[in-house]
Amino acid sequence: MDNYKKNSLTLIGAVSLGTGVMIGATIFSLLGQVAELSGEWFPFIFLIGAILVSFSSYSYIKVSNAYPSSGGIAMILIKAYGKTTIAVGSALLMVFAMIINQSLVARTFGTYTMQIFDSNTGSFWVPLLGVLLLVVTFLINFAGNKTVQRMSLIMAILKVGGIAVFALGGLWVAGFSFESIIPSGVSEELSIASYLGAFALTTLSFAGFTTITNSGAEVKEPHKNIGRAIIISLSICTVVYLLVAFSVSANLSVPQIIEAKDYSLAEAARPSFGKYGLWFTVGIAIISTISGVVANVFAVSRMSAMLTDMKLIPHSHFGMPGSIQKHMLVYTIVIAIVLTIFFDLTRIASLGAIFYIVMDMVVHWGVLTRLRKDVNANPVIVITALLFDAIILVAFLWIKASSDLFVVALSFVMMVLIFAGVKWFLYRKQKE
Repeated sequence: MDNYKKNSLTLIGAVSLGTGVMIGATIFSLLGQVAELSGEWFPFIFLIGAILVSFSSYSYIKVSNAYPSSGGIAMILIKAYGKTTIAVGSALLMVFAMIINQSLVARTFGTYTMQIFDSNTGSFWVPLLGVLLLVVTFLINFAGNKTVQRMSLIMAILKVGGIAVFALGGLWVAGFSFESIIPSGVSEELSIASYLGAFALTTLSFAGFTTITNSGAEVKEPHKNIGRAIIISLSICTVVYLLVAFSVSANLSVPQIIEAKDYSLAEAARPSFGKYGLWFTVGIAIISTISGVVANVFAVSRMSAMLTDMKLIPHSHFGMPGSIQKHMLVYTIVIAIVLTIFFDLTRIASLGAIFYIVMDMVVHWGVLTRLRKDVNANPVIVITALLFDAIILVAFLWIKASSDLFVVALSFVMMVLIFAGVKWFLYRKQKE
């Protein structure tokens, strides 16, 4: 495809894209939700989540190293299942999970920005600011790979450094000690399913590593650097998540974190640093969310464009000039805008987690049953990842069914529509 340029992404650029999606989505939008499900243990949930995702990333690394492609996950699924409904439908689950992630980050951008004005987070300004961010992101991605890579690198440095300053400063002001990080016990109010549900959200928080997979053919020395970039990104994000989680827990009680779950970092900055600390935290949140959406849009537009080029999903120009990839940028942003306007952070995160875990299980099954020998994958690691996914998905659905049945029903209906639509489209293509 003429929009794909081999060797246009360095190892550092790929790491910047991966950390851009992960940190932009999680620290500022999911930390409070994880605390709500796991209580005082929430910092350790992120650590265990990183371990679980390291098993999950194995399948992607093995296949991407063998077959680097700008289609990324779609390529893995097609390699495993062929051009079938299960492959294309699962790829679309990932596309929608990534678009959902864009709206999650966009709404987080609005929520944190409004903290400067002490505004009610339910204000119409939150989705409006999110929509503005998505429009700006579209313009940045429209400029091409070099602009995205340069901006992602600068913002990755700023936000990782800024978050580290926030976390270490918060720990120092709170008089943090290693003895204080171990909770005294497990809350009787929280079930095992609740803790497993928290793992589901942390899985979403690390899912940004797939952005690197989706840019495979554009990475320099992809057979080596894709795996390296994924490992480095996951390691950086794990350290950052832990520092921030411990800093927030040192400055706020769990009930306070839950009360301010959509802007918990900003709330944690108030007692430690006052007004200026709040502004600093909001500034870092703005940088992080912008880079997160830029990197996410960059990846999803390429994967969806590849599916379109392979004539696996329908496409209409709607009179627009330019390439298919540019059109996919437009469609991606439009869907993300709709989600940003009509859904809150909790529901957006839940939809994204369900879609991602289902897709992840399909990938692992494909690697285990069809690609294992081709890519020399260890079946024990792949089976372990598959079992982890199954357990946390069932637990998460159980928790959500009891608290927000609408999200579970909506996710089920959307998945049925996606797979039914793909089956109908592929059937029609065969008849032509």
